[in-house]
Amino acid sequence: MTKIELPAPGTAICRFGDLDDPGAKGITLGEGKARTNIFLVRKDGAVYAYLNLCPHAATRLDNWPDRFLTQDESRILCGNHAALFRIEDGLCTSGPCAGKHLEAVPVEVKDGVVRIAG
Repeated sequence: MTKIELPAPGTAICRFGDLDDPGAKGITLGEGKARTNIFLVRKDGAVYAYLNLCPHAATRLDNWPDRFLTQDESRILCGNHAALFRIEDGLCTSGPCAGKHLEAVPVEVKDGVVRIAG
């Protein structure tokens, strides 16, 4: 598991309404050594967040900004290795890291804002 530094619980990430459903958005939290790249996925009214880090080669999943989903928006796609992940739990279902998981980031929606969960 990767050691991540997240902002304090309750820290706002983005407005819930700014996420398409289904859709995904890359976010950078913090600065300098505390900088962490994550992405959010909204599907069926729920929001999921993961580190932007492929468990196969420790590279970013997006080759283009905010491009994290397959064309039919049913799975998360690693743009480097074509690994496919379930949106709901980050499990890799095909590709070089099959059986591994993306690292989840705890988030919640409060007052129409996606926030770091405590």
